[in-house]
Amino acid sequence: MKITDGGKEKTVESGRIDITAEDKNGATVVIELKAGEADRDAIGQILAYMGDLTTDKNLVRGILVAGEFSARAVAAGRVVPNLRLKKYSFNFAFEPVGSE
Repeated sequence: MKITDGGKEKTVESGRIDITAEDKNGATVVIELKAGEADRDAIGQILAYMGDLTTDKNLVRGILVAGEFSARAVAAGRVVPNLRLKKYSFNFAFEPVGSE
């Protein structure tokens, strides 16, 4: 996948897309990032962005990235074949620097 938005949010009729990319097959990929939990409103948001970019000749898929997903978000996302939900997590390691 390559980012196609020049490092800036893309403005569409429904709002601003966090990241716009293109996959190896030439499909547009809308990536929406959520801090913490994504609810069903986040599903509606990314679907609106995907709809803004959909044309008869352009396949659009979406990736919603969040720390957690509500049960309603998971249920709603399950019926959208070109939408993926991805959970992020952090693993911190602390190492001494200098003379410590």
